Amino acid sequence: MERGKVKELKLFSKQIQMKTMETIGSLGVGHVGGSLSISDLLAVLYGKEMKYDSKKPGWEERDWLVVSKGHAGPAVYSTLALKGFFPESELLTLNRPGTHLPSHCDRNLTIGIDMTTGSLGQGASTAAGAACAFQMDGKTNTVYLILGDGESQEGQVWEMALFAAQRKLSNLIAFIDYNKIQLDGYTDDICSLGNLNDKFTAFGWYAQSVDGHDVEAIDEAILNAKNQQDQPSAIILNTEKGHGWSEIAGKLNGHCPTVSQEQLMAALEEMQAEYDRIREEE
Repeated sequence: MERGKVKELKLFSKQIQMKTMETIGSLGVGHVGGSLSISDLLAVLYGKEMKYDSKKPGWEERDWLVVSKGHAGPAVYSTLALKGFFPESELLTLNRPGTHLPSHCDRNLTIGIDMTTGSLGQGASTAAGAACAFQMDGKTNTVYLILGDGESQEGQVWEMALFAAQRKLSNLIAFIDYNKIQLDGYTDDICSLGNLNDKFTAFGWYAQSVDGHDVEAIDEAILNAKNQQDQPSAIILNTEKGHGWSEIAGKLNGHCPTVSQEQLMAALEEMQAEYDRIREEE
């Protein structure tokens, strides 16, 4: 990838993080940690790899994104707003009466959301179903699926994995946001996932493991996945929960914290400083 594009994606990721903080900060509480940890992935998807048209969100040839960890909706909403799907001012209505932006993704409410999610594990099945339908119809749409690591303890995820391999859904690319912390504690302490790369490989998937905060590594993994002809792909993203906001990054209190105005201002200042640093890179 050209250096200019890498820089563009890094800056886009920081913009997503800042908008996410403003969105959640407007309400004073929300799923910060798991939203921030996927900002680099969202930057690559919406900044380079996905086919979409923000002016025609129902375009039939578009790629689909299914965020099975639907509580990361604020990051997705921020991305969609930045890409022009709806006005950025709507972000400040998050989870309020009459909003189009509920705390979890809802395709019936939010322009640009392809699948309603939030009941953990179910997004895995609906993503595979969509990929299978595209395959049966002879279409070239790619379905991108984002799973949480705690979510990957759900049996439904692994039933989907068997089905997708059986149907050779090469148009399905799943990302596991492996930030190693879930609602109640460290994933390894609650129900260790072991070696996810080996597990998905054993289930018949093409599996890769990359730094989930390296936009070049994420993009390369996606390109590798797109070259697979008869296997679904799993990309394990080694991430940090709350990445970008040092107060909660990698800590157990970052799942759904309250965010005071003072904390919001501190987080935005930290993110803006990193944005400026990236912008000034040669």
